[in-house]
Amino acid sequence: MNITSGAVKAPIDVLGLSNGARSGLTGFVAGLARKTVQHNVTINNLLPGFFDTDRIRAVVGGQAKSRGIDYEAALAERIATIPAGRIGDPEEFGAACAFLCGAQAGFITGQNLLLDGGAYPGTF
Repeated sequence: MNITSGAVKAPIDVLGLSNGARSGLTGFVAGLARKTVQHNVTINNLLPGFFDTDRIRAVVGGQAKSRGIDYEAALAERIATIPAGRIGDPEEFGAACAFLCGAQAGFITGQNLLLDGGAYPGTF
């Protein structure tokens, strides 16, 4: 299991190097996963969006400070861009990871699971 980023599907302009590295990893995994599955080894990617983590709190805090607004206002602006109307709970992310690592997901390999509350506007 790899944790990359929703930026693999929708690159973030200020994360150019990260976008490229994560996209490369995603492509590599897709090829490798098709070789390992015959040995009951599945490899998939989780592509998280906006989850309630220390890093996200720090990013939102930095954005709030640079714009001269309070943290709650900056957070509310970001949440407004997510169709689910909230940020992700780390437990939800853990549950998705546990499922893909479990026996019930033994026929799923080389896939990218986007966990973003509906933020990605595309079909593929």
